[in-house]
Amino acid sequence: MLLNITLHKNQAANYQPADLGFLLHKHPDKVQEFELSYGKAHVLYPELTEQFCTASLLVEVDPINLVRSFKGPASNRQLEQYVNDRPYVANSFLSVAIAKIFRSAMAGQCQNKPELAEAKLPFTIELAALPCRGGTELLEKLFKPLGYEITAEAIGLDDQFTEWGDSHYFKVKLTNQCRLADLLSHLYVLIPVLDKDKHYWINEEEIEKLLRKGGDWLKLHPEKFLIIRRYLNFRQRYTRLAINQLTTEVAANNTADNQEEKIEKPLSLNKQRIDQVLTTLVSLPVKKVLDIGCGDGKLLKQLFNSKQFTQATGLDVSSQALAIAENRLKLDRLPEHQQARVNLLHGSLLCRDARIKDFDAICCIEVVEHVDEDRLPALEKVLFDYAKAPYIIVTTPNSEYNQRFGLEPGQVRHPDHRFEWSRQQFTEWTRLIADKYHYNVTVSGLGEVDQELGQPTQMAVFTLHE
Repeated sequence: MLLNITLHKNQAANYQPADLGFLLHKHPDKVQEFELSYGKAHVLYPELTEQFCTASLLVEVDPINLVRSFKGPASNRQLEQYVNDRPYVANSFLSVAIAKIFRSAMAGQCQNKPELAEAKLPFTIELAALPCRGGTELLEKLFKPLGYEITAEAIGLDDQFTEWGDSHYFKVKLTNQCRLADLLSHLYVLIPVLDKDKHYWINEEEIEKLLRKGGDWLKLHPEKFLIIRRYLNFRQRYTRLAINQLTTEVAANNTADNQEEKIEKPLSLNKQRIDQVLTTLVSLPVKKVLDIGCGDGKLLKQLFNSKQFTQATGLDVSSQALAIAENRLKLDRLPEHQQARVNLLHGSLLCRDARIKDFDAICCIEVVEHVDEDRLPALEKVLFDYAKAPYIIVTTPNSEYNQRFGLEPGQVRHPDHRFEWSRQQFTEWTRLIADKYHYNVTVSGLGEVDQELGQPTQMAVFTLHE
């Protein structure tokens, strides 16, 4: 499969076509080869003039090795696994190659010429054979709203038997003036949408990838629901989850989080919480830390910056929050050995998940109050019995302090809080948990001390009995 990216000269702009090498982080004078789990990829520059520069990504798929190493569900159509179009046409294999080989470019990173990474430049994309189950009409629905001009030539089923008509493959040229990062993001998402036949098993992680790589442009795309459905292979459950997150979660969370931040801002409580939890973790003999409900990754960033911690993992039910955390941590810009120190997981703290086991410490910062009280036993079971880390840190608001924020009795700081505990209620809960699951517990407060109402945040440190 072949992808050509051409940068054209714009006389009014201060750059040269050869700067495409800086943008892609691939030198025009070299032919580079990359190993992939399903074959090999090559990057080369077949044409370079004063007027334009073309970079080619050539991906070779080994279909026999691929089917022998495939660990997904078995297919009833055994022959199709060996005889298919996978090695020859632009499909999800190409998307994976784009994300891996042009990772820095997709992140908008260009160390030598950062101004070019942010500039809208004239590009042409050529795809030698692009599956398009939906024809040119679908091509236009997907690419025109993003500003592309489209030229598509249908490929006949057979040159000798023209009466057989055209196939669903097209030779496609796309032109646009945009950021290279946006262009690569468009291709990463939309190529599998056009093919509608992803080569790997679809699970909830694909929702996270779609929302993360789709970025802001997907939210504004008039065909976003079509894109989501086809990207997720029409899996109804995953489609509903993705649509709900895309259309409601971001606006609701931003409004609610802004409200809580505005209430607590005079005391900088969020920063105090992060600092105190980090100080506590540093004082403990822990190296692998899980932050449940990691949100936008503030604590993960601090853990990553400390040499004490060899593994910082964040889990959150919100794909959008994980995308923000990934951006905060700048994962795309880290070398591979540093990327291995940070991990982002999409999941719920109410479900048993093997990925949350075997950590030295688990943090649950301002999370429990977002859980319905009748579901707290499920959280407790997962956190203190299933995961059962040697150290568990829990923080939650002190409801008594709310009047210092000007809140009325019974009013909570965040509209998604299902409850907020007083100091006595929190202390009683921690003691019950400690007795039931064989932990010792120490309860303290965070923030400015009020002699009558205590401190705005409560913190419990659970230590597992030896």
